[in-house]
Amino acid sequence: MIVDFHTHVLPPRARENRRAYVFRDTAFAEIYAPEKSRIATAEDLVAVLDREGISCAVIAGYGFRTHELCVEINDYILDAAARYPGRLFAFCAVSGCCDDSSLAEIERCARAGARGVGELRPDFQLAGATPEKLAPFVGLLRSYDLMLLLHGSEPVGHIYPGKGQATPDRLYRLIGMFGGVAVVLAHWGGGLPFFALMPEVKKRILENNVYFDTAASPLLYRPEIYRQVRDTIGAERILFGSDYPVVMPSRIIKEIEGSGLDDTERTLILSGNARRLLGL
Repeated sequence: MIVDFHTHVLPPRARENRRAYVFRDTAFAEIYAPEKSRIATAEDLVAVLDREGISCAVIAGYGFRTHELCVEINDYILDAAARYPGRLFAFCAVSGCCDDSSLAEIERCARAGARGVGELRPDFQLAGATPEKLAPFVGLLRSYDLMLLLHGSEPVGHIYPGKGQATPDRLYRLIGMFGGVAVVLAHWGGGLPFFALMPEVKKRILENNVYFDTAASPLLYRPEIYRQVRDTIGAERILFGSDYPVVMPSRIIKEIEGSGLDDTERTLILSGNARRLLGL
């Protein structure tokens, strides 16, 4: 069994009317204004899962700037998960985290079957967060047993669409505010695992139920990263995620299989950790 914990799909109309969506939302434009940025539907994703021997996938939303677009995409994601039960698991996104409309949307999605919230942007949805401001949001996640997927980005290196400022220092401050919630930091948490060589950083990661996914890894890091993160935080905290359609799942699976990790570690990354989180 293989579980892809980080994929994205959009409704066909977003692909057919890309320019209209670009003008509707600046966050959508940041990622999808270039025509080379691929847009995939749920059917596209399921076809890839079938072709590449992947059992199931998490389909995540985006932290778009407008509430209306978040609701529209959440509706599509929830419908896709309902149409492909056991194959697709819905994570829904919101434009904020503390306002009444976003909290109501999270509750609506949870009641409709969402398993998590994300992919949110720490430099937008969680900007200026404090434990007091986040209390209603965190309480909602706990009450519905929702996971949280946060975007992560590197403070150095090349620029790419949607990179943003979700850097390790910002993520490190945030994860301590989500006690009782499983938090997944996308794209290796922007490199946060490297700082786990510092005892206090490792302690906060392990005590706060934090995981790191491999989304878009070949575009960011050399394959040695699998062994290095295994050595700093353990294979038990790594989740295979492709960031499809940005990267095809098979490309990352090939890296994991050739990473030099043992069979037990590869199984944890490809399925075991995700199965535990999703209750499969």
